[in-house]
Amino acid sequence: MPEQPRSSLAHRLSLLALAAAGLLTGCASLRSPVTPEPALTLPAAWSTPTPGTAQTRAAWWDSFNDPLLGQLVQTALDQGTDVRSALAQVRQARALRAQAAAALAPSLTLGGVAQASRRDGQASSRSVGVDLDASWEPDLWGANGQALSAADADLAAQQATLASTRTTVAAELVAAYLDLRGAQARSAIAAANLASQEQTLQLTRWRADAGLVSTLDVDQAESSAAQTRAQLPALRTAVDQNAHAIAVLTGAAPGSLLERLSTPAPLPRLAADPALALPAELLRQRPDIAAAEAALRAAAARLDAADAARLPSLSLGGSLGLNAVTLSGLGAGGAGLATLASSISLPLPDGGRLRATVQAQEAVWDQARSRYRATVLAALQEVEDSLVAVRDQRAQQAELATAVNAAARAATLAETRYSSGLIDFSTVLSTRRSLLTLQDSAASAATAEQQQLLRLLKALGGGWNPSDMTS
Repeated sequence: MPEQPRSSLAHRLSLLALAAAGLLTGCASLRSPVTPEPALTLPAAWSTPTPGTAQTRAAWWDSFNDPLLGQLVQTALDQGTDVRSALAQVRQARALRAQAAAALAPSLTLGGVAQASRRDGQASSRSVGVDLDASWEPDLWGANGQALSAADADLAAQQATLASTRTTVAAELVAAYLDLRGAQARSAIAAANLASQEQTLQLTRWRADAGLVSTLDVDQAESSAAQTRAQLPALRTAVDQNAHAIAVLTGAAPGSLLERLSTPAPLPRLAADPALALPAELLRQRPDIAAAEAALRAAAARLDAADAARLPSLSLGGSLGLNAVTLSGLGAGGAGLATLASSISLPLPDGGRLRATVQAQEAVWDQARSRYRATVLAALQEVEDSLVAVRDQRAQQAELATAVNAAARAATLAETRYSSGLIDFSTVLSTRRSLLTLQDSAASAATAEQQQLLRLLKALGGGWNPSDMTS
């Protein structure tokens, strides 16, 4: 049989490769593209609605009408370590996205070589060369495109995570600030009661010296004043520790804000209740849900890319080269060389490695779906819990206000009747202790109400909007 020309043989081999590729195309993909978003059944309305009408702003902390609080939150968002770390993750995701986009374009490599050689008894030889190499792998089955889609989703997830981090940092700082002002309010109540108790103690001592009362009254008055005085160190500790937490959130040393925050100030109060969106709208207001959704899209794209990797791939390449004895010779048109090549890669049985890769990515996608659903359900629970807490906290405050007023009247009456000798001193102490306890509880309840409103603001997304994400 006569030898076939090389060109004819190469042509037949190419046709054979393309035919094999066609066969593999029809059977290699064992699954259809995944649906990136799972269907969720959401309630039509909240179980505990509130009449709030104030729309949550991006800088929602300004709604507390406390300039110092606003300054501290802005410092934390500009200099806090958590926010800076999240910003770095966004930059990393953006760079990885650019890397994935570059895989879709041809790559060029420019190289140069210079060499000299000499053999015994012969003149030395020199040569220089410049080569320009190009390569490109067409994205036949969309694997690189899916990798770019995954990188896009990763970037969106990191941007949403940055927004979530900012919301969390702001909420943590506001919570610490509320606790600090609440502890200062309770300290003021304890100090006022202590001053009154010390006056009563002095009067009781005078009356005991005059023989009008026994030393038992003096001991009881002294014990009551000491109990009130004992509350002050714990409240000072709460003030200092919250000041430490605020300083760290702003990226400063723990003790750097003690002097600035040590001056007592009123407890900040939210100007108006936040307006409630429908449960379905919550999905567009929460950055953590947006991050979980983007992570789900990334997992779906990587699953499709892993499946596409089991199909044949085609590579195209070429090079241009110039060779001469000297550099000036290159410019004068040295000897040129041009090559063009193509290759096709056909996956063969590999012991199930590629199939296992797909199965592993399927498991990653299932995990992302579960995390997305869990994030949505947790968000719904946070809103519902906050609504219930705000409702019941306000009911408790109303009852405590009534109790404080009644206790104040009882304490005044008891002191008057004791001065007239109609009752013993233990009744005075009992009414005073009850008043102090109720006043302290009322101050704590006021702080708790603002904390619950803060949690509701955060649960509703903290004023975040998808358009806030930078590209």
